[in-house]
Amino acid sequence: MSAAARLLDDMCHLTAQSLTKLETSEHFRVVKLLGEGSYGKVMLAVHLKSGSAMALKFFPRVTTCLSSFLREYNVALRFCTHPSLSRALGIAYFTPSHYVFAQQAGLFGDLYDFIVPEAGLEESQCQRVVSQLCGALSHLHSLGLVHRDVKPDNVFLCDAACHWVKLGDFGMVKARGTKVPEVWYRSPYCTPEAEVARGTVDSKDDEKKKRLQRVWVSVEPSVDSWALGVLTYAVLTGAHPWPSTSSDCNAYLKYLQWFDSAKSPRDDLDVWAELDDPLPEKERPPVAPQFALFTPLARAFFRLLLDPDPLIRGRPEDVPGYLGGAWLAAGERPCPLEQIEKSRGSGAVNQVKEKEGRGQR
Repeated sequence: MSAAARLLDDMCHLTAQSLTKLETSEHFRVVKLLGEGSYGKVMLAVHLKSGSAMALKFFPRVTTCLSSFLREYNVALRFCTHPSLSRALGIAYFTPSHYVFAQQAGLFGDLYDFIVPEAGLEESQCQRVVSQLCGALSHLHSLGLVHRDVKPDNVFLCDAACHWVKLGDFGMVKARGTKVPEVWYRSPYCTPEAEVARGTVDSKDDEKKKRLQRVWVSVEPSVDSWALGVLTYAVLTGAHPWPSTSSDCNAYLKYLQWFDSAKSPRDDLDVWAELDDPLPEKERPPVAPQFALFTPLARAFFRLLLDPDPLIRGRPEDVPGYLGGAWLAAGERPCPLEQIEKSRGSGAVNQVKEKEGRGQR
């Protein structure tokens, strides 16, 4: 167990001893709803004594384990010292119906709300977001913690131009090396290695599900790297690169074919040097359709973070070397995934989907 994990356990124990019962209306003026989801809701509030604006995160006590509440609060309080991590403000209490803690408020909403479907954000904005998220994730990883829920919904804006963003929602954070049951779900953010657990999801035979042995895996930072790559694609294009990372998803299979064919000794060269001395067109492997709109620099960036092998997948601290150059080829727009998903009856997910129970957690 890392020093950070031990400290987190100690802090949760101490917080449990000092958690106070309060009435929200006696200490805060609630302004409006910022977001809600399966976890509960987040309200913008003003502290009556100090006049400070903050976000109050409410967790229903009937559906929330106290230990989970304490862990999320203490992660945000003690370990989120990086400027691009949303920090708790040292206020935690309970009411007859909820557990509550206060955190920094993202007054400009979350990143999802700024993404224009099938268009995305300006390239410069996207690179600013990616740069800040890399710093935030590198900080968490250096402490032995893994976020495990990186997505646009959980990135909060402090200004409308993305000069300052904060990664939030630490309800899924685990210490690196923690053993957890593997979960597979149909989402572009779900890592390809999670498909080993797919049978327990897709099977309609309850007896078969019971016979299938639960798969346990170690929590690793490579999960965050994958999600960061998918998030970048979504922010840059307003689309997802694939509906899911499954063996029956044509869009993802097209990517795997390109990924495997693009491996060459040149992969070890400086990507910036390759821009000045590119391979002749006839020697280049065919690019996956949904990545054809990017420059070689951006393609190298995505292949770094979206490596199907978690053991060699790139890290957030490797990303700054891919920032600063052009990512979108002039005049290019995303390739509609319907063209490469024709074999799927339901069609492709070619834009950032409506959030389910979304909100600032």
